Amino acid sequence: MARTVAIIQARMGSTRLPGKILKPILGEPMLARMLERVKRAKKLDAVVVATTDMPEDDATAELARKCGVAVFRGSEKDVLDRFYRAAKEAGAEVVMRLTGDCPLMDPAIIDAVTAHFQEARGAIDYCGTPKNCPEGLDTEVFTFAALEEAAREAKLPSEREHVTPYIKNHPERFKSETWEEGEGDHSGMHWSVDTQADFDFVSNVFEQLYPKNPSFSKDDILSLLVEHPELLEINKGATGYEGLAKSLKEDEAFKKHSA
Repeated sequence: MARTVAIIQARMGSTRLPGKILKPILGEPMLARMLERVKRAKKLDAVVVATTDMPEDDATAELARKCGVAVFRGSEKDVLDRFYRAAKEAGAEVVMRLTGDCPLMDPAIIDAVTAHFQEARGAIDYCGTPKNCPEGLDTEVFTFAALEEAAREAKLPSEREHVTPYIKNHPERFKSETWEEGEGDHSGMHWSVDTQADFDFVSNVFEQLYPKNPSFSKDDILSLLVEHPELLEINKGATGYEGLAKSLKEDEAFKKHSA
């Protein structure tokens, strides 16, 4: 089986909630809580935290090592280059992209996405989270060859900052597919951490579920939200895609300048 490596991009310099990855949830940094969950996935050969080479991310690197995962440090702005070099150093043949603002990540989703990609047996170059999953369980899997081409060819700001847009922007080069897992459509839910309200929501979920079951799943969270719908009011209206929207605006300026 091809060597599958999960690479988690994480940095202290978030614009909307600086330092969020080290904010404590039940006494442990948010990134540590995420790593605790990611490491339970059974279909990964390695986990790497790809952070920046900025001094402020010394703490990020130290935490990742303390949690027992590998660390790669690279460009703050050119995330695609950082990601590519991390994957190359880790010897990845299949790459999984995760982001450090998803502490509710479910290892069962990681394994389902990995299995879906493996079962395609080379017929696809990319697949993502089941489209009916909540935002905040974001998982993308793609071949190292696709990542390598993206790192070499991508020019747009959004393609350099968000790793996979180049692959998605070239369907003539890369085969991808959308799919669903389980019942119901929960894609309108926002479980990633971009703002203080998001952090408060996630903290509430951990406080309710973790003491009884540290391995709580996506379905456990969904059940909790049925019992306590008021939790959904904490960060109502957030999408988790504001960063990408900002990059797409930068693309327009880049295209005008390059014309």
